[in-house]
Amino acid sequence: MERRHIATVALEDYFHVGAFNRLIQRGQWNRFETRLERNTDRVLDLLDRHGVKATFFVLGWVADKHPELVRKVAERGHELASKGYYHRSVRQMTREEFSDDLLRSKAAIEAAAGVGVVGFRMAHEWFQPTDLWALDVLAECGFKYDSSIALIGRDFAHEPWRRFLHKCRTHSGDVWEFPISSVEWMGLNLPFAGGNWMRQMPESVTRRCFAQWTQRHPAPAVLYFHAWELDPEQPRLNAPSIAARMRHYRNLGKMEGRLDRLLSQYRFTTAADYLKLPRAPSRVWRPAETKNTAPTMLCLNRGGKTPVSIVVPCFNEELALPYLGNTLTGVRERLAEQYDLQFVLVDDGSSDATWASMQRLFGQARDVKLVRHDVNRGVAAAILTGVRAADAEIVCSIDCDCTYDPLELERMIPMLGDDAAMVTASPYHPLGGVRNVPGWRLFLSRGASWLYRRTLRSKLATYTSCFRVYRKSAVAGLQVDEPGFLGVAEILGRVDLAGGTIVEFPAVLDSRILGRSKMKTVRTILGHLRLLAKLRWLRWKAAPQTPRTSTPASSPQQPELSAPAEEPVGVR
Repeated sequence: MERRHIATVALEDYFHVGAFNRLIQRGQWNRFETRLERNTDRVLDLLDRHGVKATFFVLGWVADKHPELVRKVAERGHELASKGYYHRSVRQMTREEFSDDLLRSKAAIEAAAGVGVVGFRMAHEWFQPTDLWALDVLAECGFKYDSSIALIGRDFAHEPWRRFLHKCRTHSGDVWEFPISSVEWMGLNLPFAGGNWMRQMPESVTRRCFAQWTQRHPAPAVLYFHAWELDPEQPRLNAPSIAARMRHYRNLGKMEGRLDRLLSQYRFTTAADYLKLPRAPSRVWRPAETKNTAPTMLCLNRGGKTPVSIVVPCFNEELALPYLGNTLTGVRERLAEQYDLQFVLVDDGSSDATWASMQRLFGQARDVKLVRHDVNRGVAAAILTGVRAADAEIVCSIDCDCTYDPLELERMIPMLGDDAAMVTASPYHPLGGVRNVPGWRLFLSRGASWLYRRTLRSKLATYTSCFRVYRKSAVAGLQVDEPGFLGVAEILGRVDLAGGTIVEFPAVLDSRILGRSKMKTVRTILGHLRLLAKLRWLRWKAAPQTPRTSTPASSPQQPELSAPAEEPVGVR
């Protein structure tokens, strides 16, 4: 009988991976431009060229979002198995949570494809010896095999037989284990048969390890790779470390060729077929949902709702615009019942394809205004251009990269009471927070806030956030000397010096996910010192006024709107 190894594929997108778990929250997944369909087609075509049937480990979230894609994999003759619902480690869950996650993912995959699921692989981190209780839960939930063990280093050193296919006996039944294949080197075990290991090692090493395994061991080798590993053009996310960037991006352009040559040399099959497990049909079925791959910009009906304009300054944000579009779709869904939304996107003289992408993604939406600066004038100037082009009296500004969650506008907008000129997000508020922001930047930002508190009347925790809600009549006529990042602080400073009430909203600031920050650190520090001196001089010149600084109210009142909108200039 011809010797066969096991081929497995992780059906997940580039933003699901463990290298970015700290950077990306699960609630943000819907905001990314998916590349799963094109990558899955590339994998299927690669396997078809060699007549290989593989086991696809699928996230339940993917099955719910892309049921037609999961069904396509099954229709092409491949096996579907579970990778859990979300991209989590077993060590992040209790026994009950793990069981619920297993059953939820199993139901989602079976509903999408109409076939039974009997296999499982942990999405994040391999099983350690202390995690083997999970095998009992797998048997309890009806799974027949697992592929979540990888002998790395000295893991399972006291049980060397776990390097090979073996049967695990649990209280709830037997579970076969397909461990990730590894070689012994200087007393350590090193995986060689796929994923990051296959991309980092020279191809000659991988091929030599496969040849040695085939000659020495009767058990099948387990090849594994991810759909995104065949996509060298995927968006580059701001990985939290050099190691994470190398782990995710190194040799992506070589992976398909390496797999192509390996698949041509050896024969592979699915885990279920190797064990001769029947592929039972699922008892659950649901029709595929209508697919929508582009950001959807729906137009809200005017029906007595409060008009609100949302301004988004954009400078060289071609990469971030699909993410922005999906995020704004979520904002619409969240705020649709209360507000009649308008979006004003301002291209601040971008030198890349930002303007063309804005027109392609948003140009057909009747409730979106696209405004363009002929030259780059800075983020504050772009915000003020958007405010002046807005049709509503309540105007919000958000970052194009969504480092603050725009869904928080649901709570921020009602805080703009009749006596308030501005609501500003504050990550340095005692109830706010920051994630994945370097410590040195936090130190500089907090230092700047300390200086602004000693210069302005409003005693806030944060003065530099772009995430705000404005009363248009309070800011549209401002003359701001600093057009860039400094201008954001100057807008607040001038509102403060004019006696306007500024409400602070505790928010969470995330690091930028896509693209690079345009802020120049040293120049910005010197600029803040210059601006502080200017504001102190203006305050000294101005007549004494009583500050009106507010804190978040427990029951904010909805403001009444009356001021007319100005006619926008340069709107397309």
